[in-house]
Formats: sequence, C-alpha cells, structure tokens
Amino acid sequence: MRPFALSLTGPRRLISGVVLLVALQAFSAGFFVFDAIEDIWADGSSPLQAISLFQGVETAAALAMLVAIVLEVRLVVWLLRRQAGMERDLRLAGSAVQAVVDEHFAQWGLTGAEADVALFMVKGLSIAEIAAMRGSTEATVKSHLNAIYRKSGTTGRPDLLALILDSLMARAPRDAGEGALRN
Repeated sequence: MRPFALSLTGPRRLISGVVLLVALQAFSAGFFVFDAIEDIWADGSSPLQAISLFQGVETAAALAMLVAIVLEVRLVVWLLRRQAGMERDLRLAGSAVQAVVDEHFAQWGLTGAEADVALFMVKGLSIAEIAAMRGSTEATVKSHLNAIYRKSGTTGRPDLLALILDSLMARAPRDAGEGALRN
C-alpha cells in the first residue's frame, strides 16, 4: 500500500503552495504565541496575577490562530482523501461501464471493426469522426453501424445507448438499499 502523500493526484504546485502557506501560518502563530507569553512575563507580574486586556486579547488571538491552522490542515487532508476516493470510484465506474459494453459486444458477436465503431459511437463520436479515427470512409462506418444495429436488435444510436444504459442501471447496487428499506 502506498503512503497517502504518494497516492495524491492533482496539481503538485497547488499542494506545495498550500503546504508552504500552512507552514508560514504555523510559524506566524508560533511567533505570536511566544510574543504574548514573553509580554506577560516581561512586565514582571506572575502569570497568576491579572494580565492586561491587550495581553489577553493577544494571547487569545494567537491561540485561535493555532486552532485554525490545525482545523485547516485537517480539512485539507480530508478534502485530498475525498478527492482521491472520488477519482478511484470514477475509475471503477469507468471499468464497470467498459465491462458492460464489452459484454454486450461479445453477446452480439461483433467483429473487431464493428466493436471499434460501436465503442466510438457509444463515446459520442459522429460518423465522420469515427471514419477519421479509423482511417476509413463514412460509407464503411455506416455499413458497420447497420450491422451493429441488426446484431443488437436495435434501430439506431439512441436505442443502442438506451439498451446499454438499461444494463448499467440494472446492475446498480440499489437492490441492497431497497431490501434494507423493506425490512
């Protein structure tokens, strides 16, 4: 298992900037806390005696700054972990979609060329874009699409996409939640 810091994705410059900013805030807060303590001790009174209003406000502000830094660090770490989890979930969802698409293509008995055209079509490319990507003519792509629609039992792009989407929704883990509500 990789350490948390190594698993982070995202702009390294932004993360470095946040770390530098937090370090600067921590240094400043530490300076103000030590300055407040030094001010209290420097006036010759014991810490048990009453301190001036200014010294009290200065000390409270410095301590509040330290608490804010701790909360800020915890929030940033939580956000970065959440982002990493969401990116992981997105990769898993993409894999699940690809698995459903591949399963359908295998069931329909698509050739390699038909599967390529169908995948580009599912991704939303136009006939002209698919032809350019495959280095073929639009007529060839249209021929492949007709074969795909015939083999899948659909009548066109919207029908084919609806069939794949219905398969994805049928596989969603909502059944467990519905069972929990019934109990």
